[in-house]
Amino acid sequence: MNVMSYKGYLARIEYSDEDACFIGHLAGIQDVIGFHGDSVAELKQAFNEAVDDYLATCKKLNRAAQKPYSGKMMLRIDPSIHAKAAMLAQAQGVSLNAWAQAALNQAIAAH
Repeated sequence: MNVMSYKGYLARIEYSDEDACFIGHLAGIQDVIGFHGDSVAELKQAFNEAVDDYLATCKKLNRAAQKPYSGKMMLRIDPSIHAKAAMLAQAQGVSLNAWAQAALNQAIAAH
């Protein structure tokens, strides 16, 4: 996975053949924050600077910086799937949250 992490923020990394450089964008927030670099070292430095600048700008504007995902997720699913998942979780001796997290991790690892 092409992801970088700094101060709790994640960035999605791509390579631009047209610009012949790496391009990154902060993930998980509504504000659009981008950066780029010609090497991995430059990209990492630009990412760190972009996050630091974003946080400083928000502070200067007296505005709360957006945070990446909180870890709370609400799903609307078919009640029969909900019931089956709850029964499987109970049979395995774990909470539905723990069971769902493991199922999501397994699905993510498969990609």
